[in-house]
Amino acid sequence: MTKPSKELGLTLVYTGDGKGKTTAAVGLAVRAFGRGNKVLIIQFIKSPQRTYGEKLVFDKLGIEMVQKGIGFTWLKTPEEHREALREAWKFTRERIMSNEHQLVILDEINNALAINTFPIDDVLPLQEVLDLIANRPQGMHLVLTGRNAHPDVIAAADLVSEVSAVKHYYDEGLPAVMGIEL
Repeated sequence: MTKPSKELGLTLVYTGDGKGKTTAAVGLAVRAFGRGNKVLIIQFIKSPQRTYGEKLVFDKLGIEMVQKGIGFTWLKTPEEHREALREAWKFTRERIMSNEHQLVILDEINNALAINTFPIDDVLPLQEVLDLIANRPQGMHLVLTGRNAHPDVIAAADLVSEVSAVKHYYDEGLPAVMGIEL
């Protein structure tokens, strides 16, 4: 592993079982955009079939957010998820190697890499993710979010923040709240 460097680009991981991983990445996107950086957010699980507040504001600001997922794994067939992950990974590799952005956020990629109810390594290979982290264009910062970050992803990162759940209103039966989760 090389020494962290803003010239080479940093890899940040937001993981854990608490709420706020995507929110942290969204805040970082706003900060980078405010400093004149071109930002790309690719969402691996969230579907364009649902409307999220961050997508609405990013469209207004001109921050590119692309939703490549099809939702929770229990809502679609494994083959549908595999195809969505295959397409998301192909899209991600192409966009990163195009070197058009200073910050690329791979939202919920950790969740995708942790899927164990059906095979995913042939459509989203961990080794390719690690190779892309190591060989991305110089100066590009990467952020990987989601629960259950793989130990090898953690080892490849320059910063890892773990968000832990202490208390959550979901546990009391309150569903997702517009403006908080959606």
